[in-house]
Formats: sequence, structure tokens, C-alpha cells
Amino acid sequence: MTSLSNLKDINTRAKPKRRLGRGPGSKKGKTCARGYNGYKSRSGSTKRYGDEGGQMRLYTKLPKKGFTRGKFLKPTLEINLSKINELYKDGETVSLATLIEKKQAAKNSKAMLKILANGEIDKKVIIEANGFSKGAIKKLEAKKITFKKI
Repeated sequence: MTSLSNLKDINTRAKPKRRLGRGPGSKKGKTCARGYNGYKSRSGSTKRYGDEGGQMRLYTKLPKKGFTRGKFLKPTLEINLSKINELYKDGETVSLATLIEKKQAAKNSKAMLKILANGEIDKKVIIEANGFSKGAIKKLEAKKITFKKI
């Protein structure tokens, strides 16, 4: 319920920006809170990330540690059962080569094909792929669709 005690004035303006260098009475006069000398006291001064003013940057001093498997991972092309249902007819073979023919993968694609369980499939196709999700295997076995892991 609204009453006079919990009304707020919504027309209040934002607090004005502090004006720098407008005399000693403004609290930010003379040096404008930048200090006296040096590069950072000048106009147009910006410090780059990690810059330490002639000293070697910390991230260059620290050792490169660890191992990432990213450069060894093969790219994977995932396709859902619903997409297979849209693209293919009964009796066709689903493989990376046929996906390239149907322009669903790049021409020189060296990706691994993985079948995912999203959607339903009702067409009798032959699927040749590098991987299958557990849900996809269950759905394919239920519909008695032949699939082969390459």
C-alpha cells in the first residue's frame, strides 16, 4: 500500500560530475588529484596493461607452466538425429562424405563426426560416424536403425 511515508522522489537528477582544475575551493583544483610531476600527471597519459615503467613485466617473468591438449584435439562435427531426419531419405548413408555433399560440412573438413540424441528419427538410414552419444545409441537401437562406429 502506498502512503506518504514510503513515497520516493523519482525526478531527482544524477549527482553532477566533479569539475577538475577550477580553483582551490572546488576540492580538485590545481593538480586535479593527479599529483605533481611525471607522465601520469600530463594530459593524454594512459598506462598500458601490465606496464611497469621500464621494469620487465610480471607476466613475462613468470614461467610458462602446464599443458594444454587443445592443439592435439581433432575438430568434431556434431549432428542431431532431427537434422539427419530432415536431410536424408530412407536407405541413404549418413557419413562425413555425404554431409559434405549436402553442404552441411566444409569441403576439406577433417572433422570427426559425432551423432547426438536431440530430436527424433523415423527414417531407415545407415549411420557411419566416429562417435555416438549414449542417448543417440538408445534411440537408434529402439528404432532398429543400423549404425557403425568408424
